[in-house]
Amino acid sequence: MAAKKKAVVEKAAEVQAEVKKAVEVKAAEVQAEVKKAVEVKAEEVKVEEVKAEAPKAEAKKAPAKKAEAPKAEAPKAEAKKAPAKKAEKKAAEVQADVTVQFAGKSYSQADLVKIAKDVWEYDLLQKPADLKSVELYVKPEESLVYYVMNKEITGSFNI
Repeated sequence: MAAKKKAVVEKAAEVQAEVKKAVEVKAAEVQAEVKKAVEVKAEEVKVEEVKAEAPKAEAKKAPAKKAEAPKAEAPKAEAKKAPAKKAEKKAAEVQADVTVQFAGKSYSQADLVKIAKDVWEYDLLQKPADLKSVELYVKPEESLVYYVMNKEITGSFNI
C-alpha cells in the first residue's frame, strides 16, 4: 500500500513538472508574440510622432522671427510656448483600456487583473500585499490566460 502511494506521489510530481514546463514554454511563446506586437506598435507610434513633429518644427521657426521684434512682444511669445508644452504632456499621457471579446464573452483589463489577484490570494494562498507585479497573456482560442506573478511564479487560469 505504501509503495502504491509512493508511486502515485512520484507520478503526480512528474505530471506537475511537465505541466509547469509546458506553461513556461507557452508563457515564453506568448511573451514573444506580445513583444513582436509591441515592437510593431512602437514603430507605428514613432512614425506618427515623426509626422506630428514636422509641423511643430515649422511652427517653432515662425515664433523665432517674432523674437527679433521689440522686447515687449518677447514675453508674449514665451507665454504662448508654455501652454504648448502642457498640451504635449497631456497628449503623451494616453489612457488605454483593453477589452478582450471572443465566443460571446468579454473581459476588460481590470477584470483579468482581478481574477489574477484572486488566483494569487485563494489558489496560491499568498498575501495580497505580497503581489508586486502581474503579467497577463490572453489566449482566447484556448480560453486561457497565462500569468507571471512577481516575475517568478507562472501558471494559467480559464476564462
